[in-house]
Amino acid sequence: MDKNNNYSSLKEFSQAQGIDLFGVADISKIKNEFKLSPKTLQNMDKAVCLGVMLSQAALSEIEEAPTKLYFHHYRTVNNFLDQAALKLCNFIQKEGYSALAIPASQIVDWEKQSGHLSHKKLGVLAGLGWIGRNNLLVNKLLGSQFRLATVLTNMPLKTDKLLKEDCGSCSLCVKICPAGAIKQSPAEFDHIKCFEKLKEFQKQRLVDQYICGVCVNVCKGGTVQL
Repeated sequence: MDKNNNYSSLKEFSQAQGIDLFGVADISKIKNEFKLSPKTLQNMDKAVCLGVMLSQAALSEIEEAPTKLYFHHYRTVNNFLDQAALKLCNFIQKEGYSALAIPASQIVDWEKQSGHLSHKKLGVLAGLGWIGRNNLLVNKLLGSQFRLATVLTNMPLKTDKLLKEDCGSCSLCVKICPAGAIKQSPAEFDHIKCFEKLKEFQKQRLVDQYICGVCVNVCKGGTVQL
C-alpha cells in the first residue's frame, strides 16, 4: 500500500471508531522534543492525530468555573480517545508497522504541566487547526471543543498541510477568562495565572484535576458570534 492508501485506510478505520478529527504530521524534525526514549522513537517519523468533539450541552453549564458534570465528561472523552488510539495501534501493527499510542491526558512534568509530547502542536502540524488566543488548538468547525490523542508510527503516510488561519477578530475567550490569562496575542498567554486559577478550582473541590473549560465553552470555531 502507498502513502495515500495507508492514510485513507487509517482515516476510515478511525472514523469507524467514532473519531471526529483526523490528521497526520511529520515528526522527523521535532521528535527530539518528546519526553520519550530515543530508542523508541528511532524509526517513528509520523504522528496520527485523533480528535473527539466535546458535548456542547456539558460545556454549556460552565460559566465562571468548571462543573463536576464537565469533569466527568472530560475524563470520559479522554478514555474514549485512549481506547480508539489503542485500536488504531493494533490495526497498524497488524499491517506490519510499529505504533505507539500517547495518552490524551497524562502529565509527566507537573511543574511545566506537560505530557510526553504536545498534542496541540502536532494538531497544528497535522492541519487540524491553529493555536488560539486561549493557548489551545482551535479547529475551524469545532473551535476548541474537542480532545486529542496521538499515535506515533513508522507506517508510510501522506501528511496534511498547515492551515493559514487564525482567530481573526474573535476575542470572546479574552473577555471571559476567569484568570485574566488570555491576551490578544497567543504569545502573551499567561501560563502562571492560568495554572493558579486551576489550582484554585481544584482546592475548592469543583474538580479533582487541573481543568477549567471556561474558554473552551465559548470557542466554537466558525459558528462563533464575534
